[in-house]
Amino acid sequence: EITRQADAANDPGRFTALIGFEWSSMPGGDNLHRVVVYRDGAAKARKHIPASAFDGDRPEDLWRFMEDYERASAGRVLAIPHNANLSNGRMFAMSQSDGSAIDAAYARRRSRHEPLVEVTQYKGDGEAHPALSPDDPFADFETWDFGNIHATKMFPKKPSMLPFEYARSALKLGLQVAARTGENPFSFGMIGSTDSHTSLAAGAEDDYWGKISAIEPGPRAWVANNVPLSPDAKPPTPWDFAASGYTGVWARENTREAIFDALRRREVYATTGSRIRLLFFGGFEFEGEDAHRADIARLGHQKGVPMGGDLPPGDGRAPSFLVAAAKDPLGANLDRVQIVKGWVDSEGELHEKVFDVELSDGRHVLFGRFARALDSTVDTETGTWTNDVGDAELRAMWRDPDFDPDERAFYYSRVIEIARPRWNVYDAVRLGAKIPEGVPKEVKDRAYSSPIWYTPKKAARSRSVERSMIRESFRTGPDGVAIRPE
Repeated sequence: EITRQADAANDPGRFTALIGFEWSSMPGGDNLHRVVVYRDGAAKARKHIPASAFDGDRPEDLWRFMEDYERASAGRVLAIPHNANLSNGRMFAMSQSDGSAIDAAYARRRSRHEPLVEVTQYKGDGEAHPALSPDDPFADFETWDFGNIHATKMFPKKPSMLPFEYARSALKLGLQVAARTGENPFSFGMIGSTDSHTSLAAGAEDDYWGKISAIEPGPRAWVANNVPLSPDAKPPTPWDFAASGYTGVWARENTREAIFDALRRREVYATTGSRIRLLFFGGFEFEGEDAHRADIARLGHQKGVPMGGDLPPGDGRAPSFLVAAAKDPLGANLDRVQIVKGWVDSEGELHEKVFDVELSDGRHVLFGRFARALDSTVDTETGTWTNDVGDAELRAMWRDPDFDPDERAFYYSRVIEIARPRWNVYDAVRLGAKIPEGVPKEVKDRAYSSPIWYTPKKAARSRSVERSMIRESFRTGPDGVAIRPE
């Protein structure tokens, strides 16, 4: 029935309806959910009953179903992990489900089947955490670190779990695994979504309708009294939910095939509810004036690789990056454009750095790496704001000043908007409700591009040879399952 309805709604070129299902594994309340998306229509998808967590609650069990489906149908399917911030350290664990260390075969298998990760949605933002990125003033955004979602006893979060739940940390851990095994299990692109259980895909601050019907917006506060808790657990309230988010997809046309292919190659970006437009390219030939060319997208593909891509082995020169961001036509102006870099050094230590690469209102970075904040125009009494500050569009070419050609690295762009009223302010004004003390009243929505990866020349050559040998010999994956070549 689901596949029939999706086919009936699908109108190639105008409106794309993708077939998919949610695989809802939750061992001990630790969220390991994946959303599974098909490239195919009902004729293929309906012949294979989707795998359930009752059939096996390990990600490897889901991947086996995906491999069986692709082998039997010659179709294509991918999985998107979501809500890693509710996994209590299990989503990006540095081990396989059986406790053994991640090896090259596991890393290859995971990165093939899970090319994307959801980094923002109603249940908080998962790009970064302030405890993991203390030098990043924008890391504490819609942070959810309460615990897991056990049905009978919610287990609280421990600090030791955090590195294995947030996208930026996982991207760094992936470099560490790649340095050891030659394969990166966490080479994922980034998307956003809502995860609403109301049948309303409402992600905007001024059009937010609550996570589920039991906690619809209203003048009274709701507390999870019906959820038994461990003694030190703090339950979320309706105020903790975020109005988020969307996925931007750079597809060649509005069809299932083109959108799926863009998802698969990670040419996608996440937003936290705003319809920001974002381009991000990396290469070795970009010049400063390239950022302001009218044909920046064509030039980016011609001289470099887009978001989600791998930089080719260079000649020791530092890579340069083009980034262009435009505001939501009906939304807030842009505050700044940043580039986030993560890398692993020769000792295996992980590092990160955030750079302001373009600033609105003529600001410059004078001391340190970050510019001064813009004044807020938000009036929380009336739920209004203005675009008197910020810019409608920001573009930049940036070259890594700390580049080491022998170190694995990734780069992604983060775009920050100016402050606007948070969804609870709109509700308070409409309903005459009082916002509890300590609840945020402003929000700075943002967009995250998928990363671009750099691999040192020697490592890249070894990886290419290894992949070529695998491709030309058996063309099979783990467990002897044939894998359809890319």
